[in-house]
Amino acid sequence: MKRSEINDIIAAAEIFFDAMNFKLPPWAFWGPKKWKGTFALTHEIVDNMLGWDITDFGLREYRRQGLLLFTIRNGNLKLDAKPYAEKAMIVDIGQDTPMHFHWHKMEDIINRGGGVLVIELFMADRNEELSDAPVHIKVDGIERAVPAGGKVVLNPGESICLPPYVYHKFYAEKAMSLIGEVSMVNDDTADNRFLKPIGRFPVIEEDAPPRHLLVSDYRNYSEP
Repeated sequence: MKRSEINDIIAAAEIFFDAMNFKLPPWAFWGPKKWKGTFALTHEIVDNMLGWDITDFGLREYRRQGLLLFTIRNGNLKLDAKPYAEKAMIVDIGQDTPMHFHWHKMEDIINRGGGVLVIELFMADRNEELSDAPVHIKVDGIERAVPAGGKVVLNPGESICLPPYVYHKFYAEKAMSLIGEVSMVNDDTADNRFLKPIGRFPVIEEDAPPRHLLVSDYRNYSEP
């Protein structure tokens, strides 16, 4: 992805978050200069990968397969005792997050507002491929059995709990959607199993200065 494209995506996201009355922490709006030499004070943000995270999954088609995430809080099993994480995500119409599961993380996915969120579900089999077994999940605490490949539609205010080894793919319909995620500690470097081998973080072409830093940018700016 080009840095200029990432800057445009973040600028549009700021407008959308504001329209949804969803407030981000003050450091979300820091420019690169503000981060210089801050590691002593901001190491939790840096170490636990809090903040802006824009990915095209290495496929170079962000508008078709991509996701904008902002990690608000997160623990780090190697460094602290916080056992939970929270993210805000923006999902556009026609934009898929590819089929994947997590080996360790249990998560709640919440439609915070906008359009409807469609989630396609499969269980993973013993070879970590798609199983034809039904998927047993809970939607807002109510048990539900979904056939393999079935869809759960979340309207604003609704949520689904996804245990480990449940493959899921999601996308928005009707309108751009603000999606929340509340989960166990999140480790995007080691706890994503994509059905098809793809990348988690984009390769960035630096054609412009960053508007705001991504989680993958911090150490280049915040450390002494």
